[in-house]
Amino acid sequence: MASTITKPSNLRCILRIGTCLTVNWTKTSFGLKRSYVSQTEGGGRIPKIYTKTGDKGFSSTFTGERRPKEDHVFEALGTTDELSSAIGLAREFCIDKGHTFTDQLDKIQCVLQDVGSNIATPRSSARESHIKKTKFSPQPVADLESWIDAFTEELPPLTNFILPSGGKSSAALHIARTVCRRAERSVSPIVRSD
Repeated sequence: MASTITKPSNLRCILRIGTCLTVNWTKTSFGLKRSYVSQTEGGGRIPKIYTKTGDKGFSSTFTGERRPKEDHVFEALGTTDELSSAIGLAREFCIDKGHTFTDQLDKIQCVLQDVGSNIATPRSSARESHIKKTKFSPQPVADLESWIDAFTEELPPLTNFILPSGGKSSAALHIARTVCRRAERSVSPIVRSD
């Protein structure tokens, strides 16, 4: 017989525009199993991931502007999404190893959703309502810097370069780190231009 357990950090961000999932943990004879339940603001539904209109090589920004799929905005969105996926994979390995920082990885993924919403809102076609919906505070940056400082204090002084290895969770975090560098390179020109 299965029973449901609710963990304290049970919200996962899906979209900046008010959609989160509640994580339900079910105890089974094989261990704990996660399932996700939608909790959208105002009882809304999660949007479909396809439009049935045929995109003909174009896609829409949050503002409704149609741009070619190879546009720098979609390149940055794709790389940011890839980063979130790499962090998600690393997070799963970290959960398996019992690492204590998985909540921070979870929060980083949620912030990356906000970053994606912001990237998908080009200033050239954004109305004030778009900007207001996708605006975020500097608090996530302060949180990240605080986490980095706290974890850095636990490390011995570095005397050599670190090889990207150290077990599945470490290797997955190294992949996330390198994807993060690429995401930064794809987002920076957008920030500079608009």
